[in-house]
Amino acid sequence: MKFDSILSEINGFGKFQIKLVLIQMLSRIIMPCHFLLNNFMAAVPSHHCNVNASYDGGIFGNLTLEQKLAVGIPAEQDGTLSSCQMFSKPQYQLLSGSNSSEDAFTVQCQNGWVYDNSTFKSTLATEWDLVCSKKRMNKVTATIFFSGVMFGAPLFGFLSDRFGRRPLLLVSYLSSMTFAVLSAFSTSYIMFVIMRFFTGMSLAGISIISVVLNVEWFSIEHRTFSGVIISLDWTLGNCILAGIAYYVNEWRMLILVVTSPLILAVIAWRWLPESARWLLAKGKADAAHHYIMKCAEMNNRTNCMATVTPQALLESAQAESRDDKYTFVNLFKTPNIRRLSICSGIVWYGVAFTYYGISLNISGFGLNPYLTQLIFASIEMPMKIGVYVFLEKVGRRPGEMGALLITGFCLFINVFVPKDKWVFRTVVAVLGKALSEASFTIMYLFTTELYPTVVRQNGLGYTSFLARLGVSISPLIMLLEDVWHLLPAVTYCAVAVGSGLVASLLPETLNTLLPEFIEDIEKPRIQSTRRKEIQ
Repeated sequence: MKFDSILSEINGFGKFQIKLVLIQMLSRIIMPCHFLLNNFMAAVPSHHCNVNASYDGGIFGNLTLEQKLAVGIPAEQDGTLSSCQMFSKPQYQLLSGSNSSEDAFTVQCQNGWVYDNSTFKSTLATEWDLVCSKKRMNKVTATIFFSGVMFGAPLFGFLSDRFGRRPLLLVSYLSSMTFAVLSAFSTSYIMFVIMRFFTGMSLAGISIISVVLNVEWFSIEHRTFSGVIISLDWTLGNCILAGIAYYVNEWRMLILVVTSPLILAVIAWRWLPESARWLLAKGKADAAHHYIMKCAEMNNRTNCMATVTPQALLESAQAESRDDKYTFVNLFKTPNIRRLSICSGIVWYGVAFTYYGISLNISGFGLNPYLTQLIFASIEMPMKIGVYVFLEKVGRRPGEMGALLITGFCLFINVFVPKDKWVFRTVVAVLGKALSEASFTIMYLFTTELYPTVVRQNGLGYTSFLARLGVSISPLIMLLEDVWHLLPAVTYCAVAVGSGLVASLLPETLNTLLPEFIEDIEKPRIQSTRRKEIQ
């Protein structure tokens, strides 16, 4: 008897599966909080040179604050004060309305900056003056974090395929909590970015292992629902982030607050089951039978387990004749899985590159950053309901293609919309963000269905590595504004469209049995008839 058939018999969506989803929600809601934390933690408030510390007293000391700024800081073309320049000497003649002076030379800020703390009490930029000539250091904090995620994804993918989903989840919980707390108490910029790198590496384990563990416990007819319901944790975390960041506007405390749910996740870990599907693939039939019995008991289906013994499970999975030493090399050994790995990797790169290109640029639409974050998060809920219906009726491949291509179209439209039309720009951006999130939701489910059980975590680790490579590069694309102001938008658009076209090369997985071994990839997929029988 196939494992999917056993799951259907003991109810592939019952109390057992609901408990599994709720327990993992404790850790998954922190994912968007950390992944999008730079929108608030690394925000750059309005700032100007500290003229009080730059000029001597005398006449200057008797001026009002407005007068000091007028004689000490040059104005930009739009009338605002320069953020990075100051006059070498106070220009007192400007107080009388004169616009000319022989000594009106400008220099870089000499004695630090004064920041507007009305929105953010403290950020990385204000902590270590990461502005003007150091602004790239502020941008690179996101890149370093996602570089950690990039390296953590294949590492945890390999380890969880080798040692199991459950123990590696606990390792992810504890290490994420440790490095996040250390980053909050960093005493230097170097210490901070190192701790953020390891925080990202640890969080990668939670990101990929939790998805696979959930999907492997759901039956075929409920797999689409499982993929969408799991993704709602991200939406919930997104909304929570907007509220937390609004009330906690000091970056150190913000990190501690968004990390705190992991304490509950560690406590609840003891009630998490191991993946019985993984245990069977590894030949551990007794342990698999133990968890299957737990599932049957909780779902009130013990009467279906009379003929299901550890030996029967072992024989059905043919685990005794399989090599259990699977690595990333196995993702490229045979033709079909090699093509699958290459195409899914490209699509994942495009999905993540585009999503974070939009998500990490919430200040570019003319609205308050907290409001923009909340709008971006709120649109995800109705979009995911639409995704569920679409995936059930049409399929994964057309859903992924459509979401990416329309996202690219939205980005293309905004290239031609002036920045002063912020209402229209925001509406188009919100639509693009929603579709980009839809592509993320579909691709997580799609990937878990594409790869066989013995390399599923390896496959998700590999694709997550490429996805985080895209995310790491994505924030730096905004620096291309200095070359051509439209180049970032054009780049995001091109990547979205290109990856959408590559998605057409992936096989459809709607209503198909999950492959257990690589050999299953090299033959036609079996279409499940159970859904038709139920209907």
